[in-house]
Amino acid sequence: MGLIRDILGIGRTVKDVAEVFVPNATKRLQYDHEEFGDALQQYGREYQLVQEGWFNRLVNGLNRLPRPVLALGTVCLFIYAMLDPNGFSQRMLGLDTVPRELWWLLGAIVSFYFGARELHYKRAQNSPDRRMEKPPNMPAVVDENAAVKDWLRNR
Repeated sequence: MGLIRDILGIGRTVKDVAEVFVPNATKRLQYDHEEFGDALQQYGREYQLVQEGWFNRLVNGLNRLPRPVLALGTVCLFIYAMLDPNGFSQRMLGLDTVPRELWWLLGAIVSFYFGARELHYKRAQNSPDRRMEKPPNMPAVVDENAAVKDWLRNR
């Protein structure tokens, strides 16, 4: 009886060592299925229709304006320069009289606006809901490793 138990123990050990080099196909399929389900749930949460008040919709609309306005405004400046070179030159001379400090202030405002927006999305990406997601190229063996699980939770 003891001999059979020892042989089975060696067999389990060999199986565990082999799974380090060649992932278990069943566990891999199960992991892929869970990952796909988690992705679908995440997309579902992102696209849920949330009933907001008129003020929230107005502010969300205003928050979406700066990038298109800057991009289209720059294109419009080129068009204006081609259509009315003299008027464009006069406006550019007017901009040349703006003090350097005011340009620095404008640059700081624009930088802080886009920096705060980027920070908001970075913080949302690192929220507790998103930290538990596993990278797609993680091997199946990691699912059984307590140290790696702890690291993923505290990342």
